[in-house]
Amino acid sequence: MSEPAAATPDASTRHPPDRPDPAAGRPARRRWRPASLRSQLLLGILLPVGLLVAVNALSLYRQALSAADTAYDRTLLASAKSLGESLEIVGQGDAARVRATVPYSALEAFEADNRSRMFYKVSGFRGEWVSGFEDLPPWRGQLPAQGLYAALVHFYNDRYRDQAVRVAVLLQPVASAEGRGMATIQVAETLELRETLARRILFDTLWRQAALLAVIAGVVVWVVQHALQPVRRLSTALRERPPQALGPLPDADAPQELRPLLDATNHVMARLDELLGHQRRFVRDTAHQLRTPLAVLKTQVQSARRGDLPAEQALAEIDGTVARATTLANQMLSLAKVEQLRQQGVAPVEDWAPAAREVALDLAALVAERQLDFSIDTVAAPVRVHAWALRELTRNLLHNAIRHCPPGGPLAISLRREDGQAVLRLVDSGPGLAPGVGERLFQPFSTALSAGGHLPGGTGLGLAICRDIVDAAGGRIVLRNREDAAGAVLGLEACVQLPLADNPA
Repeated sequence: MSEPAAATPDASTRHPPDRPDPAAGRPARRRWRPASLRSQLLLGILLPVGLLVAVNALSLYRQALSAADTAYDRTLLASAKSLGESLEIVGQGDAARVRATVPYSALEAFEADNRSRMFYKVSGFRGEWVSGFEDLPPWRGQLPAQGLYAALVHFYNDRYRDQAVRVAVLLQPVASAEGRGMATIQVAETLELRETLARRILFDTLWRQAALLAVIAGVVVWVVQHALQPVRRLSTALRERPPQALGPLPDADAPQELRPLLDATNHVMARLDELLGHQRRFVRDTAHQLRTPLAVLKTQVQSARRGDLPAEQALAEIDGTVARATTLANQMLSLAKVEQLRQQGVAPVEDWAPAAREVALDLAALVAERQLDFSIDTVAAPVRVHAWALRELTRNLLHNAIRHCPPGGPLAISLRREDGQAVLRLVDSGPGLAPGVGERLFQPFSTALSAGGHLPGGTGLGLAICRDIVDAAGGRIVLRNREDAAGAVLGLEACVQLPLADNPA
């Protein structure tokens, strides 16, 4: 018995799922690269022009042949008439017949040159052969209703002795005292001379059209070379630019067609400059702000190890320093995330009301710890902002308000729709702000005096994050003091306006 054949492994056994496909490491095929503008213009212009020239050449050749036929058909007709003049009738009555006494040499006078040959055939009243080449195919056609000549003549193309010929058929009346009738005269001529004339006309025209194509190609190359000089200058300017130069490209001398490209490039470079500037500021601020708490933390650890302070006090100070550093790091990460969301394009539509209530619930413990008289009143307000950004904006504003409110003081949040805007107001009972410092608070790591003249503490990055979120959403944020009739400060009001979304979720 023969052994069973080994089973052929299928695709799953050749390359198990947990093993890399050996074909994956092969270099990818070179992608097709688009042709240059010069090649595209040359192809786009010369191809249709060349096709038009080819069609025109075919049409011209046919017209030249038709013109040659018209010219040389007169020779055929003259030959047939010459043969008709030599016909006579012999016999009488039913025995009457046509007789032709024309030798072939009589047609030599009508031959244009030795490149063409002529043949003839004369048929009698009943179609019988009379003279000429008997094997010349008989005429089977009909006379045209309206001809070019005042004669019973018909011209057509045929083949004789494996040669293409042009044939003229003339119905020649023959009459004498013995009788009368209609004889048929066929004169055929080979087409060498006609085709030679047609080709000469064709070639004389083709070389002129070829010269025209060459001129068109040269003009296209020159025009493209001249028109692309601004592009080459722009490429040279970009290559020679320093890596840190992200200013706009000059467009004063650029042609109109390049203006959209330059505008888009300048827009991209402006965004890139802004992004790199944000990264540089972020790295600078991170290095500056985190260095201090880390140095303090190191000093506190060294002091605790030496036993300068009791263990509980040293751990409490270390815990406070770590908490402040953690808060600062989280704020800086939030600031970086705001910029990342800005670069993502159009934000989704989110309802601000649930986000505001969620943040208020998260911070309820801080509100209860300070025993604040807290109230919140919201309506549905769809805005085009990322959900994380909405919560971060509301959280920072509410956290600042809770921190600056005196214990037991009122704190209110309201969210309304006003004139196509979603308006969030946070009204606290804190000390307010000194005149002229409202805008400065939105700068990173800024501090400001309160309306009473004392320093309420650094604002860190919270308000800077709020300003970036509002700017990215196309809104507006304002901090202003609340005053009574006598001008006394009752607290601070933070007002945020964001455009309502067109298609609320």
